[in-house]
Amino acid sequence: MKKDLIIAPSILSADFANLGADVQSVLDAGASLVHFDVMDNHYVPNLTFGPLVCSALKKYGIKAPIDVHLMVKPVDRLIPDFIAAGADIITFHYEASEHVDRTLDLIKAGGCKAGIVLNPATPISVLDNVLHKCDMVLLMSVNPGFPGQSFIEYTYDKISTVRNMIDKTGLDIRLEVDGGINLENVRKVSDAGADTLVMGSAIFKTSNYEETLNKIQQQLS
Repeated sequence: MKKDLIIAPSILSADFANLGADVQSVLDAGASLVHFDVMDNHYVPNLTFGPLVCSALKKYGIKAPIDVHLMVKPVDRLIPDFIAAGADIITFHYEASEHVDRTLDLIKAGGCKAGIVLNPATPISVLDNVLHKCDMVLLMSVNPGFPGQSFIEYTYDKISTVRNMIDKTGLDIRLEVDGGINLENVRKVSDAGADTLVMGSAIFKTSNYEETLNKIQQQLS
């Protein structure tokens, strides 16, 4: 059964000149989870930010959970740094770890929730032996690396399939979707079975966060 829906603004689209204030503004407007996209210009063709920015947000006073999405390879080296920086959830791409089971254990040993990310072309079968260790599964609905891409349509079927897999376990696992979600498709993504929706430019590129989040909730009601 799908959990209560969470909208997770991706700070990749936020105002970096005023990052702390911008993130706090979107939280004050009604968001409850901060999505933190980490790219290394190696696993994906872009370079964003590291654990110091995560730590800076915590020091600024951000109280909401920080959901760190690691698009880096190798991944294990950075996990302890993000744990120390105050991450609450850490997800990583299946292909970025040589030993997925061990990487999940590393995250959980640091006190964070752990999850696996599936690229659009990654088969769902990779979850068969590790789903029971996940607190979250993140499905990419675009190819990772850049904001503002269009949602890949076949992701809807993938969401539904993973939703059924999660429900069969009976475990407390969230299903997150990241990429190209906007006012036009947010209801369809939710109806397919997602319970955590990452939205970047669809929120941060608007002039009134509260109004935007209200419009999103109206689409979902």
